[in-house]
Amino acid sequence: MRKIKISAITYLNTKPFLYGLQRSVILDSVELSLDVPSVCADKLKSGAVDIGIIPVAEIASVQGANIVTDYCIACSGRVRTVVLVSMVPIDQIESILLDYQSRTSVQLIRILARDYWKISPHWLNSGVNYIQEDIKGTTAGVIIGDRVFEAETKFPYVYDLGEAWKAHTGLDFVFACWVANRPIDRDFVLKFEEALEDGIVHIPEVITEYLQKYPDYPFEEYFKENIFYHLDDSKRKGMELFLRLVENMPKVN
Repeated sequence: MRKIKISAITYLNTKPFLYGLQRSVILDSVELSLDVPSVCADKLKSGAVDIGIIPVAEIASVQGANIVTDYCIACSGRVRTVVLVSMVPIDQIESILLDYQSRTSVQLIRILARDYWKISPHWLNSGVNYIQEDIKGTTAGVIIGDRVFEAETKFPYVYDLGEAWKAHTGLDFVFACWVANRPIDRDFVLKFEEALEDGIVHIPEVITEYLQKYPDYPFEEYFKENIFYHLDDSKRKGMELFLRLVENMPKVN
């Protein structure tokens, strides 16, 4: 039987999912690759994988897309690891570098800039070393994932995009969902969900592992207060609003 190919994000917030999958009874029946969010989406769109945890802004571009579980990466206010950093206050920003690793954050910052902060910056594509080299003066930058841990200490202004979305809309925000590009056997999906839930139950073990790398970071607070994993009604409402706004957002030249 052909293995089901799965692409998962490498960031800290998906480590509980990976913990569960790597201990699961389905491990021998899957081919697991670890990627940044934009690559997860590209693999799913091309058919290189069957299931991926992809930025929600990409779901509409996946042929045959269907959300296969009620697990996701979401927040209800401050998220900590999706931020806009700057050397100047928000009203003095002239340009914003867009993080090349995630397309949901690209759309989210454009919506917040236009509708919440009421600014009209120039939008710039980023390179690999943009955090160290290009965020300066009136040029700000969006940063996502574990790179925020170090970067947030180097800039005087840090704007949390999850917190801004909540202040603007009153709704939760979903960054990524588990999406398939074809029908998946229900028995496999049930075991897949069990693996994800097992990982969430064992978040204390994940924290222990990462404290060795970031001994000063408040991981317990991050997992308990900043990241939410269940795609409940409040998360779906926030996702639906975001996708409507994205659909009506003018394209960047």
